[in-house]
Amino acid sequence: MRDASLLGPWVRRFLMEHLVSERNLAPNTQRSYRDAFQLLLPAVARRARKPIDRLAVTDVSADRVRQFLMELEEKRGCGIATRNQRLAAIHALARFIGLHAPELVAWCGQVRTVPLKKAPQALVTYLEKPEMDAVLAAPNPTTAQGRRDHALLLFLYNAGTRADETAQVRIGDLTLPLVPDRDLASVLIRGKGNKSRRCPLWAETVRELALLVEGRDPSEHVFLNRCGRPITRFGIYALVKRSVARAEKEVPSLAAKGVCPHMIRHTTATHLLRAGVDINTIRAWLGHVSLATTNVYAEVDLEMKAKALANCEVAGKKKKGTPWKEDKGVMEFLRSL
Repeated sequence: MRDASLLGPWVRRFLMEHLVSERNLAPNTQRSYRDAFQLLLPAVARRARKPIDRLAVTDVSADRVRQFLMELEEKRGCGIATRNQRLAAIHALARFIGLHAPELVAWCGQVRTVPLKKAPQALVTYLEKPEMDAVLAAPNPTTAQGRRDHALLLFLYNAGTRADETAQVRIGDLTLPLVPDRDLASVLIRGKGNKSRRCPLWAETVRELALLVEGRDPSEHVFLNRCGRPITRFGIYALVKRSVARAEKEVPSLAAKGVCPHMIRHTTATHLLRAGVDINTIRAWLGHVSLATTNVYAEVDLEMKAKALANCEVAGKKKKGTPWKEDKGVMEFLRSL
């Protein structure tokens, strides 16, 4: 690096070397960091009155970071979660620069004092079993697209995968037995941070997927769009919305839930918990790193809370019986012995 004081080379090195080679972050995470700096650099250059290519590291002061975050919320209408995500990217860059340039450690400490904003905990929502069944039944089974849609929805519910994980599944990742009801079937899922996990498949899911991938090359993606190209996470989002709109006619309660692919993931976890699957197995099923992330499903399930409440319910007062001294029949019986 020719001039350690310039910001541009540090940003390039952070994005191209640190995130990719050292941390091995997922492509979507890398893009989110990139987007944060695409917003930050013009904002800092405007206040510093410099071209972006001539910005110094110290031009990104703590005060300018605060002004940038305020601008995100007030002018761009970003929520607290987005604001915190942008700040986390700035903190990561400052930490990276501080580790490699001791003369900038003081600057790094100042930038990292800008705190994350506390956000209210969003309530995890999920679908009840009749609602999920209605969504699965929404696609038209007499058309090729309808059968593809049903297989994809069933896969989302079975595996509890994220939309991006589902879009990346290839035929070679599937282990489909010859006898679905007897032999174990599974799929290899590549999750966040390139972490892989295996997820079991139900017999019904196996039958639908077998029809979908029959005669195709193992290197192809399992789920394709209308043009025969790999479906994207945006395509999966549109598919879910389309299916839910049809299912609302049969189950009106779906209209108020704002169903998306990630809600189906929440539904999978909640239904597994109700079925008696232990929380650690569900953690591995969903690909969570921490058990604390999975524990949220145990907290939001109203049905399980109601059962727990019934077990702890205080019994009503028992009817007061006759004092033993006033029970003449018993006393006479004792005296006669």
